[in-house]
Amino acid sequence: MPFRVLRPTALFSTPAPWSALLLFSALCLQGCSLLPRGEDSESTGSAPTPAIAESGTPSFAVQVNAPANVRETLERHLELQRFRHLPDLHANELQRLLGAADANARELLGTMGYFAPTITVELTETPDSKAAPRTVVVTVQPGPQTRIASADIDFTGNTGGTDSSSAEQPTEETGTSASIRQQQRVQRNWSLQPGQPFTQSAWDSAKNDGLRQLQARRHPTARIASSRAEIDADQHAAKLSVTYEPGPPYRFGPLRVEGSQRYDPDGARRLARLPTGAVYDEAELLDAQLRLASSGYYDSVFLTLDTEGTDPQAAPVVAQVREAPMQKLVFGPGFSTDSGARLSLEHIHNQLPFIGWRAVSKLSLDRETKHASSEWTDLPNNNGWRWFAGAQLQREATGDYDVNSGRVRYGRSKSTKNIDRNYFLQYDYANSQGLAANVQSPSDTSTALSVNYGWTGRYFNSATAPTRGHGIAVELGLGTTLRPERDPFVRTLLRWQSFIPAGRVQDAAGVGRSARVALRAEGGAVLARDGAQIPVTQLFLTGGDTTVRGYGYRSIGARTDNGQLYGGRYLAVGSVEWQRPIVYQGAMTDWESTLFVDAGAVADRLGDLDPRVGIGAGVRWRSPVGPLQADLAYGVKTKEVRLHLRLGFSF
Repeated sequence: MPFRVLRPTALFSTPAPWSALLLFSALCLQGCSLLPRGEDSESTGSAPTPAIAESGTPSFAVQVNAPANVRETLERHLELQRFRHLPDLHANELQRLLGAADANARELLGTMGYFAPTITVELTETPDSKAAPRTVVVTVQPGPQTRIASADIDFTGNTGGTDSSSAEQPTEETGTSASIRQQQRVQRNWSLQPGQPFTQSAWDSAKNDGLRQLQARRHPTARIASSRAEIDADQHAAKLSVTYEPGPPYRFGPLRVEGSQRYDPDGARRLARLPTGAVYDEAELLDAQLRLASSGYYDSVFLTLDTEGTDPQAAPVVAQVREAPMQKLVFGPGFSTDSGARLSLEHIHNQLPFIGWRAVSKLSLDRETKHASSEWTDLPNNNGWRWFAGAQLQREATGDYDVNSGRVRYGRSKSTKNIDRNYFLQYDYANSQGLAANVQSPSDTSTALSVNYGWTGRYFNSATAPTRGHGIAVELGLGTTLRPERDPFVRTLLRWQSFIPAGRVQDAAGVGRSARVALRAEGGAVLARDGAQIPVTQLFLTGGDTTVRGYGYRSIGARTDNGQLYGGRYLAVGSVEWQRPIVYQGAMTDWESTLFVDAGAVADRLGDLDPRVGIGAGVRWRSPVGPLQADLAYGVKTKEVRLHLRLGFSF
């Protein structure tokens, strides 16, 4: 910001030599601000250049006497503050700064809606003060704050939209009724309503919010054609008017990939699943960009709509990509309160020889589990379905015994905006070892073959940190055991999560966020004859960070007569959690407090379900990758307190 030392009119009332001298001084001051600070004469070979120093005794102090709602802004932004440390400030120059302070203060107050203030600027000599030899006292009575009298929101241009004279008579030539409804929503959602205080920031925000509503859907080239705020300082009223030019409505055209070398550009189109021919929607564009970025084929992806010289009804979408290497090796340490320290090694091959599928192979080791797996996936077809195959070997502590298990599956999956679906054929192998292995025959190995279907619907307002919405997931499997005997079975699992608003928390500045109640439920069953030996990998255990807090990981299960723990055929879990934003020293923070009650039970018979209850409290931090959760929970049955840590949200 340039220095505002002199008023232009003052140059005409000053003798020419003095004008030239003052102008030269001002230019020198501006030039000094561009020089680096803190350089000494030894490093530059010359004496240090005078600058506005931040050390030493200031030339004068600034004191602002004003109501609290305007004092902080004036203290921070008055231009007088910039010259307090100017060395050797002459008295006549200080007088000119004082003359400009009135206009500067009025300008700042105007941005807050005060257009008729009473301002006095006084200079007091304070030779005995240790702070500064002089003090400038700025006393402000801001007067009544200007309020909105009216707001006129209009639209113009051949937009497929509406202006004030034709809003009720859409035609094929001037636009569609959808565009009209969109523009009417902009008018209804206008944030500055009559009676509200006028501030420059609120006025700018309201204009930009309206523009963003147009640009987010159907009209990406929308702009503000004109805007005006008429201030009546006597009546303390503001009349606002803004005219938007939406521009033509756009539809998605073909996807054009730039930067593709290793991978087929047609594969990028199938991964992005951009709805070609659909009305332009910024959310759809961002979702397609996220799908490409998370596919593993690209290190960076940026999607834009080409609006230059193209047909608005088929505007190409340009995908600028930087491809990931064909192969990658990733080493990853980690830690969780459920399973302790973890080490993992992951190998990724983005284009397997001959078949072209993507393979992700992983080795991991922690306190509870030794795991090796490989997942292969094909590119989706034009309908969005893709083939997948996977295999895993695992040794895991399951209840009071260890299980060596293997699994192979092959099937198809499809993911859309809110829904994931899959169906697959699965083979399970399990061998139990340890104290409770005699729940089944200790030397027998159980195997099973099953056909499975899974459906998951996510309807949250955010994929990483939801505060509203719900999700539901259903798994259904029909199969038969193969060893030691053949017995048919049915396995089903149902999960549900919902966030319900529970009031709004506001800070001193009026910034608010909603509190909420998070509800979670899970139920599962394996139906088979009593003597059927189902692989323990198909049975249920619960407890830990994401299920029943206050208990160890997978420490809630069925029990033998001598108290040994093993996987059960029936599962029931429920949770109620109250989440509330934290306000600290009058300001909204990124932290939240929580209170919760969890309960879960596993048994071999429905009548034997005996819930284990955990109660506790915790905090949440809204990190860029999702909520960081820290909970302290008390297990009512075990009478133990456990700390649970978790990063991110998944459903």
